[in-house]
Amino acid sequence: MDIFSGAGGLSLGAEMAGIKTELAVEYDKYAAQTFIRNHPDAIVLNQDIKEVQPLQYIKKYPFVLMGGPPCQGFSIANTKTRNLDNPNNVMYKEYLRFVEELKPTWFVFENVVGFKSFNRGELAKEVEKELESLGYTTNSTVLNAADFGVPQSRCRFFIIGNINGIKFDFDALERKHPVTVQEALEGLPSLVNGQKLDEVEYTPNVKSDYAIAIQGNLKKVSQNYVSQNKTHIIERYKVIKQGQNWEAAKQEGLLSSYNSTKHTHSGIYKRLEENKPSVTISNYRKSMLIHPTEDRGLSLREAARLQSFPDNFHFEGLLSFQQQQVGNAVPPLLAKAIFREIIKNQKKE
Repeated sequence: MDIFSGAGGLSLGAEMAGIKTELAVEYDKYAAQTFIRNHPDAIVLNQDIKEVQPLQYIKKYPFVLMGGPPCQGFSIANTKTRNLDNPNNVMYKEYLRFVEELKPTWFVFENVVGFKSFNRGELAKEVEKELESLGYTTNSTVLNAADFGVPQSRCRFFIIGNINGIKFDFDALERKHPVTVQEALEGLPSLVNGQKLDEVEYTPNVKSDYAIAIQGNLKKVSQNYVSQNKTHIIERYKVIKQGQNWEAAKQEGLLSSYNSTKHTHSGIYKRLEENKPSVTISNYRKSMLIHPTEDRGLSLREAARLQSFPDNFHFEGLLSFQQQQVGNAVPPLLAKAIFREIIKNQKKE
C-alpha cells in the first residue's frame, strides 16, 4: 500500500523490485490520475487520508506500507512554515495510524532531509519511537539518490521497519556509479523556450546505458514540454554558464527587477553541469533550472529522466501540475534499491 503516493515514484520502484501496489491514497486530483494511468491494476483513492479506513479496502498484514507525508513544511528551504502549526506537518500521524491499523510486515517512511533536523531532531526521534512502540524494529538514515544510479544529487530521509525483528541494513544497499546529466538526457530532442513536442523520434546513436534503459522499447518520446519564459528571463539564461546560478546574471546587471537577493536560494537560475549528476529536482520551473547547453528551462521529460522515471511513464494534468508531480516524487531507482533489499531480507527469514 502506498499512502501520500503522489505520482507513484515509490510504487514504481517497488514494482521494479517485484512488489505490486494494490492500494494507493493521494489527495491531489492530477497526481492520483497519474497514478491510475501508470498503475491500472491498483485501487486509487483520491481523497483526504484522514477519511480513509484502510481495512475497508485491503486485508490486514500487507507485505509493505510505503509513503511520504507532505513534506513542504519540513523542507530546509521553506523557512516560513517550518513549524508544527503548518497543517502539513502533522500528517505523519496519519502514517502512524495506518501502520497501527494494518500491521504491515514492513514499512518504508520517506521524507525530506529537513524532517530529520526539524525541532532539533526531536520529531524524527519521536516518530521512530512511536513506530517501535507498535512492535517494529526500525532503522533510519539519509540516502542520496545519486548513489543508486539516479542522475541527481537528492538526499531523502528514511525510516524502515519490520514487525519480525529484522533490522534493515542501509549499508547493504547496492550502490551504483554516478550517472551524469549528459548520460541521462541522451536521445532526447533539442528544444527551444516554450516548445511542446509529443511523439517525436529519439535522436540516433544513443550510447548511454542509462538512456537506453530509460527508453526501453519505445520508438518515440512524449511529453517534451518546456514552459514559456519571458524574454528577459531567457536573457538571464544566456549569461549563466554550467554550474553557475543567479549571481552570474546579477553581475551582468540582469536582476534589476529583484528588490533584494539576500535570501535568494543558491539553486535559483542554476544551469546544470553536463558531466555531473543534476542538482535536486524539486519545483524546477519556479527555481528556473536551466538546460546544460540550451538557453531554456528543462522539459518535463528531461526532469522525469533526472528523477529516473522511464520514458513510458505518463504524467496527467496541466503542465504546472505535471512539473510538480515530477519534483515531488521519490526517484524510482532509489526506491527500487530499497525494496530489493527488503525482499532479500524477507527471503532470509
